[in-house]
Amino acid sequence: MALTGSSSLPAQPYEAAEAPHDWVDRYLLAGPADQECLRFGAPVDRAALRALVAEQAARLTAAGLRRGGTAALRLAPSLGYVAALLACWQLGAQAVLLDHRLTDREVALAVERLAPEVLVGSAHGPAAALRGFAETDPVPVALPNGRPAATGHALVQLSSGSTGPAKVIARTAADLLRELDCYARLEAFPKAGGRVVLLSSVVHVLGLVGGLLNSLYARVPLTVPARMTTAGILATIAADDRPTTVIGVPFHAELLAGATDAPPLPQLRRMIVAGELVRPGLPAAFADRYGVPLGTMYGMTELGVIATDLDGALHPEAVPVHGMDVREDGGELHIATPVSPYPGLTDPTRWSDGRLHTRDAGRVDPATGRITVLGRRDSQVSIGGLKVDLNEVEHTLAALPEVREAVVVFVDGAIEAYLATESAGTADRADAVREALTRELAAFKRPRQLTFLPALPRTATGKLVRDTAALRAAAP
Repeated sequence: MALTGSSSLPAQPYEAAEAPHDWVDRYLLAGPADQECLRFGAPVDRAALRALVAEQAARLTAAGLRRGGTAALRLAPSLGYVAALLACWQLGAQAVLLDHRLTDREVALAVERLAPEVLVGSAHGPAAALRGFAETDPVPVALPNGRPAATGHALVQLSSGSTGPAKVIARTAADLLRELDCYARLEAFPKAGGRVVLLSSVVHVLGLVGGLLNSLYARVPLTVPARMTTAGILATIAADDRPTTVIGVPFHAELLAGATDAPPLPQLRRMIVAGELVRPGLPAAFADRYGVPLGTMYGMTELGVIATDLDGALHPEAVPVHGMDVREDGGELHIATPVSPYPGLTDPTRWSDGRLHTRDAGRVDPATGRITVLGRRDSQVSIGGLKVDLNEVEHTLAALPEVREAVVVFVDGAIEAYLATESAGTADRADAVREALTRELAAFKRPRQLTFLPALPRTATGKLVRDTAALRAAAP
């Protein structure tokens, strides 16, 4: 199902497309020299960005990086990160993205696993908490045991690991351009003349492709707030009169929907979120608060954007983007992909016969082609021989007025719920939740244990952690 809209790339299946060797210069860095493209505190025009990329390319070349080489970037969101990433691709190298919040041990394990030839860190210290971006001076260091790229992928990422160990996921330059073409065809996605305020991390797929790369590609100036607080985000939106789209994860929408002193924001056109299922009631709460839609997208690190509801009119349904072939197979969403996105992994439960097994439970409407994502397929458990969908329990909890967010897990044969509330652990609030569950859920569906926390742990991408050990470690 194709959506109409203009595109600067030919409409063709991405498996048949080949990215030109100068794809960075042609699609991401091209444009008028004085055209603003990024704002990490101060505005940066395209001429300045091209100069910064050339400087980083010279540093990487001096460190030994060549076409077909591999470089791992461990940099906080920053202008330096953008320049180093684009320089890697400009040189024809494979970029491995490591979240700057990883510990030294986690980075060492990733380096051992992926064997990049160059590791790019920063001469500056880590960014302060709640900072949207940092000052970085990328420093490439040659690694003694690094290996050149074994595949033609341009990008290697590690999955967020919200439900277990991270997967290695790789994408070609052609596939990145294919995704950018999908965004160009969405009439409600930011276009030239507007601006984007990006809240998602540029190390992960939504912020990287839907935010950073698309803004460069579509020539839409992108701003990252100095502080990722409610006040900081609202001030960033209000600071510019151009039509503004905010891109983030549901957690950011929750923050903004709960704001009590937001200034008038006539420039705000919509907010778009992705990364996990949206809590029931959040789209309406956001629209009531700001008078604009909360759009949603469904996507994966493996593919980028898969389906959208940018006007918030179809929720919980979404329309597949251009060229996306989504099928329902035994209650699971399967997506046509010509090759596996997991280099070196031969697990037929993840990819087989040209289809990616998303492990997301969902439905595809045969009449409209719209999809409804229901949650992780492994969310169905058995309690005393009776089937219980943990997503149903979680959504029921999240819809209660006493609960801000919820995670439900199944462990040792029983259901446990971890809840964030406005006043964690108070007896009255706990009693109210238990009383509501008695009304809403059958006895066999109710959690054996309710754990109240001021905030639930999240992954580096802002997703709620669903690992039982991590949740228990966060509990009092």
